[in-house]
Amino acid sequence: MRLPCMQNNLVHFFVVISVCIYYIQNMPQSIAQIYVHIIFSTKERYPFIDGPIENELYAYIGKIIFNLNGIPFIINGTADHIHILMCMPRTESLSKCLEQIKKNSSKWIKTKAEGGILTKFQWQRGYGAFSVSSSQKQKTIEYIKSQKQHHTRVTFKQEYLSFLKRYNVDFDPEYVWD
Repeated sequence: MRLPCMQNNLVHFFVVISVCIYYIQNMPQSIAQIYVHIIFSTKERYPFIDGPIENELYAYIGKIIFNLNGIPFIINGTADHIHILMCMPRTESLSKCLEQIKKNSSKWIKTKAEGGILTKFQWQRGYGAFSVSSSQKQKTIEYIKSQKQHHTRVTFKQEYLSFLKRYNVDFDPEYVWD
């Protein structure tokens, strides 16, 4: 036999559980739209990225980003560094994404070496990552698209230092280059 006070507690319990289930099922999803312009170079800026490997590398990096649930908008660069504009995945940190991009693309490039110089391929240890607003997305895409032309006038070091200054990033020049 149930006492009346127990019935009220059971009813209250079921109401609370029902409300919790409703909120869990109807909870708004987590939404993020974070555009990041990423720049990093080859180890000691050695000109590894040229010829037929270049477009294959960019496509492979795009696939890595996609597999991390990010959105690659453009990947381009020169023989010694690359630029990526991507929308960050909601569930991965920037450092984890870059670790996966660098590690997997480096392994992939070495499979293309055929005993040549690419067997020594490495990325630099660090990277630069700069936020991009929605209103600047297209301008950033155009900037990245024009990298080869841009670097007929500006060195990678000049470009990178200008980004650090433009974004007011504190840095120690001794540790920027490896």
